[in-house]
Amino acid sequence: MALARVVVFEGVTKDRLEEMKGEMQGTEPPEGLPAKEFVVLHDPEAEKSLVILFFETEDDYRRGDEMLNAMPAGETPGRRASVTKYEVAIRMSV
Repeated sequence: MALARVVVFEGVTKDRLEEMKGEMQGTEPPEGLPAKEFVVLHDPEAEKSLVILFFETEDDYRRGDEMLNAMPAGETPGRRASVTKYEVAIRMSV
């Protein structure tokens, strides 16, 4: 059963997101992060961002959650407003 860690960030400006995109291009995810995929959504008018990380197992989720909770605030897109764990019920690429 796959799991998703869904994080809402506030105060995410277009400039900050572009800066992060530039920093991430051509780099590997943090060493040891067991996420299989991630998606970043951005609403520039509301300055909000939604980050979804996908994990294959409960253990992967737990380890990833611990790693991400320990990240310095300066490495995130904005102020973390919420973190929610979801079971991935349907996942499809078209």
